Amino acid sequence: MLEVLRFWFTKDLVCISSKYIKGKPCKPYNSTLGEFFRCRWEIEDTAPKISFSAPATTNGVSTPDVDGNGEMVKVCYLTEQTSHHPPVSAFYIDCPERGVSARGFDQISAKFTGTSIRVSPGQHNLGIFVNIEKRDNEEYQLTHPCAHLGGLLRGALSITVSDTCYIICPQTGIKAILHYLEEGWIGRAQYKVEGVIFRYDPGKDTTTKIRDVSEGDVLGRISGSWHGKIYYTLSGTNEPRLLIDITPLFPMQKIIPPEEYQLSNESRKFWSDVTAAILDKRYSQATKLKQDIEERQRRRAAERQEKNETWKPRFFTGAVTPLGKPDLTEEGREALKGLHNSEYNLKESPTKGA
Repeated sequence: MLEVLRFWFTKDLVCISSKYIKGKPCKPYNSTLGEFFRCRWEIEDTAPKISFSAPATTNGVSTPDVDGNGEMVKVCYLTEQTSHHPPVSAFYIDCPERGVSARGFDQISAKFTGTSIRVSPGQHNLGIFVNIEKRDNEEYQLTHPCAHLGGLLRGALSITVSDTCYIICPQTGIKAILHYLEEGWIGRAQYKVEGVIFRYDPGKDTTTKIRDVSEGDVLGRISGSWHGKIYYTLSGTNEPRLLIDITPLFPMQKIIPPEEYQLSNESRKFWSDVTAAILDKRYSQATKLKQDIEERQRRRAAERQEKNETWKPRFFTGAVTPLGKPDLTEEGREALKGLHNSEYNLKESPTKGA
């Protein structure tokens, strides 16, 4: 569970303030039906191992003293826009060397609240499902909290979170509740988060708040800043231990197929003309190109309706099924395998969404 929590606090690194990344929040393109993206990361395993023994302490806080083995591992990623109404993307992440995979449906709901935009998971977005093959296929479900995009009136966009989310593993009977504290109106944002890890009964679980967890079931507690350092404290001790320090981390560079291997409905190639126009500050031209794409998508949707045809994804078995956990088709599995082996050849799709 602690290793899954470490992943959880690093997965949104690109969304954390510009102190840690280049750029700022912005509106993405509206993905078209059948559009897909694939990439991989090659990562050196240098993460400190999580220890349950008593490590050395500095200023009363335990610090990890054992690094990873330095081995390079590959993490491959495939996502496809499987539905347009509602807009839903399926994704799959795979790291064969570690026997770890993750999948889910990406769908958000945005609502203007007066001074900010509230972004919450859509009905088909049940979170991220992480599978650990080498631990008897343990599966962890990580649900998403709601976030707020603020600074609209000032023109300085920022992301804050003040909600509760959950991580559950039915096989082990362990659950974590994370509560992102609401920021005050005065002073700098603290980005505080607190949590509890505890044993639960998957068949009878109704616990949604930290205060409702029985002390006898508690295995550990989480505290810190999701923009900085996160600590865990094991039950029966008063010694916080460092779980992850976000401060020095930076998103790894994506490795994508060379342009000559990208298909016409592969994201970067598909939007390349619009992107070039924006970068050249030819905004009228970018708007026209975008409108042409949208019109082409509407026309092809009308053609399918006339023929009574239902759109079928290429790399995933269903547009929004199985519930929360998309399955790969044979083509999807082959695409991921190709990414891992730097083999990028794919045939053009016989049908296009736009």
